[in-house]
Amino acid sequence: MVWPVALDPTGVDGPTRGAARGSRWRRSSHGLYVPATVEADQPEQRIVEAAAILPEIGGVTGWAGLRWAGGVWFDGRGPQGQPRDVDLATCYEDVRTRPGKRVCQERLPPSELVDHDGVRMTLPVRSLLFVLRRAPDLRTAVIAADMAAYSDLVSLDEAWEYALAHPGWTGVPQARRALLLAAENSWSPRETALRLVWTQDAGLGAPLCNSPVFDLEGRLIGVPDMVDPESGLLGEYDGVVHFVGPQRAHDLGRLDRFRDHGLEPVVVVSDDMADRDRVVRRLLAGHERARRRPASERRWTTEPPPWWTPTDTVSLRRSLAATVARRLLAHRERAA
Repeated sequence: MVWPVALDPTGVDGPTRGAARGSRWRRSSHGLYVPATVEADQPEQRIVEAAAILPEIGGVTGWAGLRWAGGVWFDGRGPQGQPRDVDLATCYEDVRTRPGKRVCQERLPPSELVDHDGVRMTLPVRSLLFVLRRAPDLRTAVIAADMAAYSDLVSLDEAWEYALAHPGWTGVPQARRALLLAAENSWSPRETALRLVWTQDAGLGAPLCNSPVFDLEGRLIGVPDMVDPESGLLGEYDGVVHFVGPQRAHDLGRLDRFRDHGLEPVVVVSDDMADRDRVVRRLLAGHERARRRPASERRWTTEPPPWWTPTDTVSLRRSLAATVARRLLAHRERAA
């Protein structure tokens, strides 16, 4: 990342006025420049360029604050791939919104600002609540809450505490509704979208997210995207990566193991999600088949054996030593 610099008559610490007019420099904001070779559409570079105009009390917030803090799913792109503005929180009234940068003036105590890798940002919990409050719809907000938890930036308890402490802020009712539907162990936005079809459209009870399923001898069968521990219905979202090379054969064998133990998987792909009603019909049909299976075929359990280390909450993942976390959580990154 390249931090913007001001004009420098000597040309040492920045471009001269004449050089800034040429093709070797690009203006990032009023009075600030970066070399023209620096890619302007990379999310981290966009964040750096926005942070350069922050006043004394102000910080990068929203998706950009979560991205800079390590939120891997916050790419700063809208539904059609268009770049989202970088949101800047400040209590000053003389900081203006500029193209690609949106200034939000709200009460901002300095205690809610932190310097992280050279950029001043709001605390992750405040950045998340900013996203939840201003999301265009409830499902988008739920996905943001899930993905903040995926990167262990904000737990649901932390988000609830912050939301309840700011009841009068615009958008807090939506934030609270989103937190009621959020989960701490979803591994991708598409998984969360499928879970919301499961619960909000199909009317099924909230499933366990990425919860391991074992045979009755305590051996791991697999970790489905979601499972109903009562009926044995599984929900699996398969992205593009699941149709490439040996991954497909692995997935098919995994589905066979689930069925052999009395589980009922329903696999959903990207094109399916364009027709929620079709997904609902498939989920309900799968649920009915699962319910009809005789108890004698149920050779599975969601109760983990003593050797299993649970990692299904932000708190549990944060408590892991770094080396253990890399070993136990690597499968999440591969699955996503």
